[in-house]
Amino acid sequence: MTGRRTALRAAVYGHPIAHSLSPVLHRAAYAALGLDDWSYDAFDVTVAQLPEAMARLDAGWAGLSLTMPLKAAVLDMVDHVEPLARVVGGANTVIVDAQGRPAVAANTDVFGIVEAFREVGVVSARTAAVLGGGATAAAALAALAQLGVTTPVVYVRSVARAAALMPAAHRMGVEITVRPLHEAPQGLTKADVVVSTVPEDGADVVAAELGPLSGVLLDARYDVRPTPLLHAWQRSGGVGITGERMLLHQACEQVRLMTGQDAPFAAMDAALAGALSPA
Repeated sequence: MTGRRTALRAAVYGHPIAHSLSPVLHRAAYAALGLDDWSYDAFDVTVAQLPEAMARLDAGWAGLSLTMPLKAAVLDMVDHVEPLARVVGGANTVIVDAQGRPAVAANTDVFGIVEAFREVGVVSARTAAVLGGGATAAAALAALAQLGVTTPVVYVRSVARAAALMPAAHRMGVEITVRPLHEAPQGLTKADVVVSTVPEDGADVVAAELGPLSGVLLDARYDVRPTPLLHAWQRSGGVGITGERMLLHQACEQVRLMTGQDAPFAAMDAALAGALSPA
């Protein structure tokens, strides 16, 4: 893939997609890399629509970014699934080959989570927790394993929500303890690092009951800055990481995979800051 500089296109697929910041990040990367003929768009694609959307790919495509709810569904629609994506059970990146085939599915969410923690000086941890049981939670487990935690606690609103997470944890050699979400405020005081993947309603309940703590929280949400959970976390003594830091780092890895060139981190970071600044 290195040196692919002819006009190519890429896009992010998901549902809903209007909130996505991926076009901002990728377009900034193309401009900084001199890929003036490359384009990046956003398309609202449901799981039911994904097979048809994938079938429309051709040699003019470089790749796709995938957000919810497509990360698991795409695994059966590519020629090869990278081991990490297979273990996690979801891919957020598809690389299209020169023949226009969706050749490789990869997961850069794990990279994004690890790098977001490293930005604030976290390179290892002893204890960790995850809020939520979906695809991003599975990526969080893999990231925490890279930070040295293989026995994290997972807090979910119901055990059924962790049903898909348990086999994913087993595949990555992680032994999880599942607890109800209402126990999280007390349990999080014992965690060095925490990743929250729960939506607003669940996270706000946790935020309202937090006591003193000292760990580091990455809240994967970035639709509100700061989220109520992140605000409460910092007010309680912890260190908070906003979700767009994970988004930025995973997008940098996507750019590398799609273009064959190192991502221009500074340019992408600046574009993200501009997009998030109040009008």
